[in-house]
Amino acid sequence: MTIFTKIIKGEIPSYRIAENEQFYAFLDIFPLVKGHVLVVPKIETDQFFDLDELTLASILVFAKPIAKAIEKAFPCNRCGISVVGLEVPHAHIHLVPINDSDDLNFTRQKLKLSPEELKEVQNKILAAL
Repeated sequence: MTIFTKIIKGEIPSYRIAENEQFYAFLDIFPLVKGHVLVVPKIETDQFFDLDELTLASILVFAKPIAKAIEKAFPCNRCGISVVGLEVPHAHIHLVPINDSDDLNFTRQKLKLSPEELKEVQNKILAAL
């Protein structure tokens, strides 16, 4: 069982942004920038492109209002999307407020936000949803 499955099941706390029967979205607790959200399918699949076609299409439809909320909540040029998949063996996408392509550089130092700061980020996105 991956850490994401444990988060989805509520065994590990998270800063939930959205959820439906197929997907769960929550804050990355080590974000590239404030507003960085992870969107994961509830089905545990290691590689993103091993998901079936309907799930692949549906994850973007699920992510769209979250991306729009991120753009409203944080000053940015747009909400970037990235599939890296090396950190956790559970398919997921990153939604990140960006101003240029370097903002999606995952080799950069991650932020270390306090629980209060993470709650503030969560509330900003939820208010914009």
